[in-house]
Amino acid sequence: MTTEPDAKLIEQGRKLFAGDFHFIWASPSIETLPPMAGVEIAFAGRSNVGKSSLINALTGRNALARTSSTPGRTQELIFFDGPAQAGLRLVDMPGYGYAAASKAKVASWTTLIHKYLEGRSNLARVYVLIDARHGLKDVDLDVLKTLDRSAVSYQVVLTKADQIKKSELEGRITDVRTSLATHPAAFPEVLATSSEKSEGIPELRAAMVRLLEERR
Repeated sequence: MTTEPDAKLIEQGRKLFAGDFHFIWASPSIETLPPMAGVEIAFAGRSNVGKSSLINALTGRNALARTSSTPGRTQELIFFDGPAQAGLRLVDMPGYGYAAASKAKVASWTTLIHKYLEGRSNLARVYVLIDARHGLKDVDLDVLKTLDRSAVSYQVVLTKADQIKKSELEGRITDVRTSLATHPAAFPEVLATSSEKSEGIPELRAAMVRLLEERR
């Protein structure tokens, strides 16, 4: 389904995310962003797609990123620093596609996200999380187009992959990969993950290690 990372990268990823990751900043506006430092990797996705759960699974911490059953709760850019020597920072972006949010709030989130994407030179990649049960929706495609226009490298990560049959998951990956072929800023590989069962987590860590090595 995807190119398998080598054992060395898997082990490097394990060691990296066994280190200390901690919350450092919350930005409700572009004026309040923290100074740029290290390499930033951001996570975007629809509300309730499992962004916070994935960040917690990656770092092996149950409560690093705040999870909620209430859609649209994350309304800021949330920054987490990794081990000092690693130079890695994770960014939890506000969930999109929450219909019950006011138009003014949606507009505010959209402006914040667009300005962040366009002005953050140390942003190495955005992982766009897609629920494996549902695949790409129109609201996701709008976000991919925004990333294309901003010339920000991004990769699709399927979440909740344990909740559908293997054959269905393989078909979903193929469909997403086909859609991505028309998006110039998209990384071609599609990663399938399950935060609940830790499936695909070592591979995602390895992908981030590879990014860090490319930026050095």
